[in-house]
Amino acid sequence: MVHRILIVTAVAAEADSVAAGLGPDAPETAPGTAWEPLSLPGGLALRRHSGGVDLLVGGVGPAAVAAATGTALAHASLTGAGSGTPYDLVVSAGIAGGFAPHAPIGTVVVSGAIVAADLGAETPDGYLAVEELGFGRSTHPVPPSLTGPLAAALRAGDRPHTVAPVLTVSTVTGTAGRAAELAARHPAAAAEAMEGFGVAEAAAAYGVPVVEIRAVSNAVGPRDRAAWRIGEALDSLRQAFALLGPAVFMNPTVFVEAK
Repeated sequence: MVHRILIVTAVAAEADSVAAGLGPDAPETAPGTAWEPLSLPGGLALRRHSGGVDLLVGGVGPAAVAAATGTALAHASLTGAGSGTPYDLVVSAGIAGGFAPHAPIGTVVVSGAIVAADLGAETPDGYLAVEELGFGRSTHPVPPSLTGPLAAALRAGDRPHTVAPVLTVSTVTGTAGRAAELAARHPAAAAEAMEGFGVAEAAAAYGVPVVEIRAVSNAVGPRDRAAWRIGEALDSLRQAFALLGPAVFMNPTVFVEAK
């Protein structure tokens, strides 16, 4: 069985941190040489790594990244040899805001669920998720068989981490009131970002398991750019993938046992 993983980030800085963690770039077709991107429709470029890992910059927000992830999955499905799903796993990766006290700055959050936190309707009686409206889903649960090996690798590397729901929003939280509202609605959530649910929807359409991995750069709450620690979070993301690459993503035996 071919072991292939697609990792999707929003922006290039996140992809560069993931790539640095995974190790030297080397395309499958020419080991030991500088990588060359694989062009996809829509002006997208896939970065192909040794070990069966593909890396894609998919854009900011759930709509853009769903389209990009779907394009990569469709391309793999149409051009890949053999039958079955185009990838064994899709990963949404990047930096995020963290909910106190679950995820301080620098913490790596592995998604126990990927939740579209603003996909629904406001009513006089409060918020209704899209399920309550009868129009689809707002949550992709991630099984412990998948989160377990990831958490074990981070724990073995002494990397601060938690397994908890990650919220997807189209508008980043910037007030204490909104942060409190989300925390009350999703008390177990550890992080907030903008892409996970879009990646998850595309993966689900192709029957591919999905997980979200985020490094926390700031607290969810009042917008305070002076308090952001983006460089620290990107380094945390790099260190996380340095642990996860050899232990899980590039180890077919571990991954197959985890599925």
